[in-house]
Amino acid sequence: MNYGKEFMKGLIRENPVFVALLGMCPTLAVTTGAFNGIGMGLSTTFVLICSNLVICLLKKAIPQQVKLPCYIVIIATFVTLIQFLLHGFVPALYTSLGAFLELITVNCIILGRAEMFASKNGVVASVLDGAGMGLGFTLALFLMGSIREIFGSGTWFGISIPVLETHTMSLFVMPAGGFFVLGIVIAIVCKLSKKKPPKKLGCSACPNAAVCSAKCEEAE
Repeated sequence: MNYGKEFMKGLIRENPVFVALLGMCPTLAVTTGAFNGIGMGLSTTFVLICSNLVICLLKKAIPQQVKLPCYIVIIATFVTLIQFLLHGFVPALYTSLGAFLELITVNCIILGRAEMFASKNGVVASVLDGAGMGLGFTLALFLMGSIREIFGSGTWFGISIPVLETHTMSLFVMPAGGFFVLGIVIAIVCKLSKKKPPKKLGCSACPNAAVCSAKCEEAE
């Protein structure tokens, strides 16, 4: 296994936000500022790495019938830990992120990597996968937060930007602005990566079709 490839795939090629379109809820909700974006991204990265590690180590001990509840308990444990750390050391960020910190527990990126990767691969690969996907998520939130804060508030990390601070566009810090920026960035990423929409819709066009088919056959 190419460990470098496993780490790098989450940054651009399989970026969970701009390519896989996962984690949309925190992506749109907390990216009104660059600081919030980095805070949410790094918190999710911490949970991703730790949960991938533990799930990988316990994959043979977790019964198939209750693996999803077990995954959620493991993830929730690390979410609680990061909440305590932020509340104690970065209270301003803890307050800004609010309930979205707790919702990391059911973030589809974390559950997806636990099921699709950590439960099927070794320790090193699982940790690198979690780190790559987490940093890719952080990069996406940081980019979204920076664009929205600069044009919507005229600041960056709370520092006023000359000219822009007196010519702000409040649309960017509103929910509609989040969708607008997300759509523009995804379009740019697709253009740069020369990614084309699938010719056929449905399960056959999904990159995970083979995995789903295998699972259906096992269930039957």
